[in-house]
Amino acid sequence: ASRWWLHHSLQALQNSLDELGCPLLILRGAPTVVLPALATSSGATSVFFTHAYSPAALSEEQALDEALDAAVELHGFHDYYLYEPGRLLSKTGTPYKVFTPFWKAAVALGEPARPVAAPKQVRAVAPPLLDKLQESFPSLSIDDLNLLPTHPDWASGLREAWQPGESGAHARLDGLADYIGQYAENRDRPDRDGTSRLSPHLHFGELSPRQVWHAMHDASMAAGRHEGAHAFLRQIWWRDFSGHLLWHFPDLPKKPLRPGYEKFPWAEDQDYLQAWQQGRTGYPLVDAGMRQLWATGWMHNRVRMVVASFLVKNLLIPWQHGAEWFLDTLVDADLANNSASWQWVAGCGTDAAPYFRVYNPVLQSRKFDPQA
Repeated sequence: ASRWWLHHSLQALQNSLDELGCPLLILRGAPTVVLPALATSSGATSVFFTHAYSPAALSEEQALDEALDAAVELHGFHDYYLYEPGRLLSKTGTPYKVFTPFWKAAVALGEPARPVAAPKQVRAVAPPLLDKLQESFPSLSIDDLNLLPTHPDWASGLREAWQPGESGAHARLDGLADYIGQYAENRDRPDRDGTSRLSPHLHFGELSPRQVWHAMHDASMAAGRHEGAHAFLRQIWWRDFSGHLLWHFPDLPKKPLRPGYEKFPWAEDQDYLQAWQQGRTGYPLVDAGMRQLWATGWMHNRVRMVVASFLVKNLLIPWQHGAEWFLDTLVDADLANNSASWQWVAGCGTDAAPYFRVYNPVLQSRKFDPQA
């Protein structure tokens, strides 16, 4: 599902760059080969990029730094989180493993810097050299990437639910003020449209978390409604906390952070797993959430916890299977957030709920979705 989003996000980016007279080049090959060659041919003296923090991205970044000519400077920017992972450590110099102390330390750093305005123009390569470059480095089209589903076309619900791209992101962001006062009350109710749904826009870099932070902060100050803003901004810090965990524990997606859980006697039942994936468990809230996920590529956070608990605690299916399914079906599939959240529910991660805590799907439904 995230590939469907990427296709449309790239289209939106291409349209924005076209308006600035700067083409988007999509090149196939190893970055350590393609980018140095492109920099040399264009006479570029710098390569600019935003840091990514998955283990693979960090390894790739180091290899690229070594591959570039010494005359080409690599400029990386920390803008995927409010503060770069690795910056916040406990007083003993160790990674935080509980959210609340991490959050308090992060808040103590003060407000994140306000983002600068978007550029009015981009200085592209002069036409004669640009033509030569495009001959030497022929760009793939976005369609060449084969990101969209073909047969069957399962993306109709995604098209109805989302507007990928920067303009869609700002449309969602501009609506924050409409529900800020009720956010603290409504955020746990999947029967209400009470959450921002900004997660895929954040994941694909169509918005930065600093843009979201300041938009929410400014809206709360203008409305005089601080409780909702506080609850919302806390969720942005949870996102940072997940990135912090993946940075310090690169095995987070596959291995439990509490080693004792590696020997847990899971039940590998493919029929149960498939019933959960298809929303056929017989528990209405679980099934509604899983069908919403398949149809729209998104699920309410409260329901994510319920369905994850059901898979792990009721069916005894390994949490890694659930994490893999979410990465396949979520438009906001984020390796750090997904892995940390699944381990939290399973009770094997940091800041984890006790292993014996179960999100009872019947009681959760009565409390948070009373009209079903």
